[in-house]
Amino acid sequence: MNGWDREVDLLVVGTGAAGLSAAITGADAGLKTLVVESTELWGGTTMRSGGGLWMPTNPLMNGFGVKDSVEDALTYMEAAIGEAGPASSAERRWAFVHAVPSVFSLLDRLGMTWAAAKDYPDYYPDRPGGRVGRSIEPVPFDAKVLGDWLKSSRYKEGLPVPLKNDDVWLLSRAWSSPSGFIRGARFVFRTLGGLLTGKKLFGMGSALSMNLMHIVRKQGTEVLLSSPLSDLILEDGKVVGAVITTAKGEERIRARAGVVLAAGGFAQNKEWRQKYHGVPGYSSAAPGDQGTAIEIGHRAGGALAMMDDAWWGSAVPDTDGSAQFMLSERSMPFSIIVDQSGARYTNESQSYIDFGHDLLNRNKEVAALPSWLILDHRHRQRYLASSLMMKGKGKREQGIVVTAPSLDELAEKMSIDPAALRATVERFNGFAKTGVDADFGRGRTVYDNYYGDPRVKPNPNLGTIEKGPFTAVQIVPGDLGTKGGLLTDEHARVLDESGAPIDGLYAAGNNTASVMGHTYPGPGSTISPAVIFGYLGARHAAEQLIMAGATQTSTIQTLETETVLP
Repeated sequence: MNGWDREVDLLVVGTGAAGLSAAITGADAGLKTLVVESTELWGGTTMRSGGGLWMPTNPLMNGFGVKDSVEDALTYMEAAIGEAGPASSAERRWAFVHAVPSVFSLLDRLGMTWAAAKDYPDYYPDRPGGRVGRSIEPVPFDAKVLGDWLKSSRYKEGLPVPLKNDDVWLLSRAWSSPSGFIRGARFVFRTLGGLLTGKKLFGMGSALSMNLMHIVRKQGTEVLLSSPLSDLILEDGKVVGAVITTAKGEERIRARAGVVLAAGGFAQNKEWRQKYHGVPGYSSAAPGDQGTAIEIGHRAGGALAMMDDAWWGSAVPDTDGSAQFMLSERSMPFSIIVDQSGARYTNESQSYIDFGHDLLNRNKEVAALPSWLILDHRHRQRYLASSLMMKGKGKREQGIVVTAPSLDELAEKMSIDPAALRATVERFNGFAKTGVDADFGRGRTVYDNYYGDPRVKPNPNLGTIEKGPFTAVQIVPGDLGTKGGLLTDEHARVLDESGAPIDGLYAAGNNTASVMGHTYPGPGSTISPAVIFGYLGARHAAEQLIMAGATQTSTIQTLETETVLP
């Protein structure tokens, strides 16, 4: 074995969506595959996520009458992303869109049941090529199928209910609109149905993560937990294996087809966050998101890109120093967000990444960290505010949430000039009455309206701030993970500083600089490229091994023509 402790065809580092997708693809191609996870629990940030995938041209779109095309998807990506450097090159965008049907079909064939979020718009739906309904997700998954492997997952960090992305927008107004009430009833019946049939149903990111691991287990792929990557092994500039630290000590593992780095970003690395982002980070990512695989890949010669960006959003600080990601609350009517001078500075209903960017940019000019979400009493009565429901007493004791009978008293509790806040509210109330936000265009697009209240006229995202008691909630720049890392090409190969691929080294997911550039084209734009480039990397590794005539892997299959990239 020439100094190797074991030999495999494909070594995958990480058990999030990117890693498990790569493992599934490699095993399906006949590669002897090994998956290693640095922590004692598998699932990564995917287990905590919404679990949706932005998949233009996916086959489910035909079922509800939405026509899509590769051309329109690429046109939209250009309009939404623009010029973002080599991480979002034309070749990578092309590879992403063209792989959607193959990835959908592969996972469908292996047991994944997909559902469409048919009402969820692209985040810039008014731009050329924009659509409603490109996002998909797995149906709720019965965790009991995993057996003992459930205990070693991050299932406690997910939602132990059969919730779907397609539910959230309506459940946020479950007791204030007929459509919300009906969806709430469906959710209750779905939950009861699972209980009555003895199932332990999980939805969203948990459903996706569990589905993928279930397929990996059925394929017979070995998964090693508490086995972090220590180093990559190169011979003549090619990655031929890796050093993994296991319970037995360091193991040298040969990987004949290559190594796929899919170990996430650096969202929980406070030192890196401060260095690259200027904030300590208020992330929803898993604890293992420390950037270790990015550092090791860089040490092996990999170039880095987009390290200054993340999948930003709004979040509410928690009492323990963490933060809870906020989605619908800031978009619903009868609310505004202000900086510490009492002024609005952005469209509160826009996509979360744009909101996060605007908060950070505003803070360079006027103190805006934290900002304040101000709620009229009607907002609290009508809409679900999940970020306020947990540890409410502690948040009030720490001043994260404050309440007052009048706006002037609220301003004093926020340490804001009452006259300044009053002027901001009066101007906004005028917009709410006319239905046009003349400052920031809130409520202008169908994406804005998605998290709005259709009963509120003339603009479902605008409602006057005039009925007390009033509530104010601190807002910080939360994130779903970082989006900078190793630079890769259309085959998910890691590139060096000259732009040349490093043979045998692949990367996907938040381990890499994102194909989505500095924006967020649609719901599931984090997970879809993770899954797709995990797939593309494993397929390319398998193809290279076949072309090299690797007869020692007698089980390797000839790849089907329709899934081979040009």
